[in-house]
Formats: sequence, C-alpha cells, structure tokens
Amino acid sequence: MFWSQRSRIDYSFRRRATLAAVFQGLSSAMDACDADPYLRRAAKYHGERVDRKCPVCRSHKMVELRYAFGDQLGQYSGRIKNLEELALMQSEFGEFRVYEVEICNDCGWNHLVTSFLLGDGISRKPPRKTRTIEDESLNVRQ
Repeated sequence: MFWSQRSRIDYSFRRRATLAAVFQGLSSAMDACDADPYLRRAAKYHGERVDRKCPVCRSHKMVELRYAFGDQLGQYSGRIKNLEELALMQSEFGEFRVYEVEICNDCGWNHLVTSFLLGDGISRKPPRKTRTIEDESLNVRQ
C-alpha cells in the first residue's frame, strides 16, 4: 500500500515479552492495561477496528491508531492519520515517521505495534503555520 515505506521496526517481540510477564504473574494486568485517557479517547473516536482479539481480556474491541511525526509536517506533526491520508502524504512530504499503536477499548491494553518511515525523500520546508482555534482562544485570554 505504501510505495515509500522503509526503516520498518516491528515491536512484536517486546509485545510478546510484556504479555508473557503478565501471564506469568511477573507484572500485573493493571500495569499492562494503563492506556492514557487521551489515548483511550482517541481510540474510541478515531481508532480503526482490527480483526484480532485483545490479548489480555479477549475483547473484540481492538483498534489501531497511526500517528505521524516529522519536522517537515510542521504543526501537523503528532496527529492521527488513517491509511488513505498516509498514502497521500507519502507524495507530499520528504520524510516522516508513522507509529502504529493497538488499543483495547475495554481493558485499556495498549502497545506499539510498528513504526516506519514514509515520504518521497525530497526535503521540503514545513507547511506554513495556519491559525487554529487554539491560537484564537489564546488571543482572547490575553
């Protein structure tokens, strides 16, 4: 799907080690299911459902989020993107990193699944900063 994907890092061994520690009693399920409230909210409203069960509670409410980070993204760095947006972005930006996170909406299990680079390799300046609602609310307070 991504013609420019490179430098892929798979975190499945770390995921497997975390789950083994939970199931062997070396770590508690509460430690493993500690999703930040903002991550859980993002998963609830923006997560893309996956066809695997939660490894901790066996729920079918597993979703994935993809975060895009990079200097060339400017103020848009750190935002959630879906697959279609990422496919378009790989032609618009030289290089940015995508992090895929899995989250269970029932128990709060979360883990980094993969990360990879996208982009056409042509260095560009970040897009011009556009005013946001946050900027407007800061002007009103001052």
